[in-house]
Amino acid sequence: MRIVTRADFDSVTCAVLLYEALDIREPVKWAEPSEMQKGLINVLENDIIANLPYHENCMMWFDHHYTNRIDTPFKGSFKIAPSAAGIIFEYYKDRFKRDYTELVRETDRIDSADLTLDEVLHPENYPYILLSMTISSHKKSDETYWNRLVSLLRTYKIDTVIEDPEVRERCNIVIKQNKAYKVLLQEHTRVMGHVSVTDFRSFNEEAPVGNRFLVYSLFPEAVVSLRIRYDSEDREKVIVGVGHSIFNRNCNVNVGVMLSEFEGGGHRGAGACRFHASKADDYIPRIIDILLKNESNET
Repeated sequence: MRIVTRADFDSVTCAVLLYEALDIREPVKWAEPSEMQKGLINVLENDIIANLPYHENCMMWFDHHYTNRIDTPFKGSFKIAPSAAGIIFEYYKDRFKRDYTELVRETDRIDSADLTLDEVLHPENYPYILLSMTISSHKKSDETYWNRLVSLLRTYKIDTVIEDPEVRERCNIVIKQNKAYKVLLQEHTRVMGHVSVTDFRSFNEEAPVGNRFLVYSLFPEAVVSLRIRYDSEDREKVIVGVGHSIFNRNCNVNVGVMLSEFEGGGHRGAGACRFHASKADDYIPRIIDILLKNESNET
């Protein structure tokens, strides 16, 4: 039996809960949504997929992404919910020996971007939010860290986890990155009507990383943000992330539905797509045009 999930805070919490609820001894298989969508992951019959698109080979599936809904019967649970971890927590609510209520509550808030302005501006004062920001890279070399977080969160409360030497080091890096990221956001973002567009494709190596919520406080007139960068491990691929502002909630576009037309997907309020760089001049203006029209695309 194996957990198959992605690299973000919700998924780490999913892994914590599944390890505790079931007799799982295999290491987590970390995968990207695009890898699942394109059939690049070898899904086994005893796999439990969490927070990723469904695969017919799996034993169980848990997810909450709008664009991942399926009509075929499956074992597990799918709901439009703040987090996939919350769905797993409810599904196995009688199997936990430790109290994960706080962890799941904070995961719900972080994954659904239900945050205050102070939490966005000063994440260093909020341990769960700061911890979530240490999972900012999708590099396979970071898998040992993601696994470490799963182990720590299974065993300790947040005050102890945040003081782990490796976690503390990464938190300190995040705090420094966030300060630099604010400047880079201001330099590389233009506001088109009610859409903020951040383009990091001019960076020769990796695109800057930092507080993903900060853009909403810097450009309060925008109802939606768009962030463009090259894939750090394949510069022939472009990644576009789109998110509704968490402070100016007037975007009518279902982001997940929209991005499903551009080789991506996600939630109503946030999502991403990854495509060959040769398609950028076609895809990106079309995405911006849809966001500028700001019309509902839900059926």
